[in-house]
Amino acid sequence: MKNINWTKTVIAVVACLSVGYLSSFITRSAITNWYSTLEKPFFNPPNWLFAPVWSSLYILMGIALGIVWSKYQKNNAEVKNALQVFVFQLLLNALWSLLFFGLKNPLLAFIEIILLWLVIYEAIKSFRKIDGLASKLLIPYLAWVSFATILNGSIWYLNR
Repeated sequence: MKNINWTKTVIAVVACLSVGYLSSFITRSAITNWYSTLEKPFFNPPNWLFAPVWSSLYILMGIALGIVWSKYQKNNAEVKNALQVFVFQLLLNALWSLLFFGLKNPLLAFIEIILLWLVIYEAIKSFRKIDGLASKLLIPYLAWVSFATILNGSIWYLNR
């Protein structure tokens, strides 16, 4: 954990948490009305579980981002690429909430979450080239999105 710029890491954590917070505005209103009316699979977690899980994941994502960002030096193409992949997956993360909860379109959200999974995987690979710990910090996120992909697909299937 040496050579980590803690200012960049705090900024990265705040940025990731902010994306989650902004996405929650779309989610919150749909949870109580639209989402509660959907048929869900037996493995659907209780609603109260999502906020602490996502908050923890955004913090881990931010720490990973901060570690990689700390290694950025002028003209460092590998780090720059990893940061771009990370930002792209973060945008896809926010887009999923808009598609699923905002547009109430589980099929479109399902297609998009598959793309999100692939980009998270690419972010892990990109981070691994720069820092092993940073890449490992993204594994719980990939695991949760794997579960969320199955859940999203199941909700779409049950309500088609």
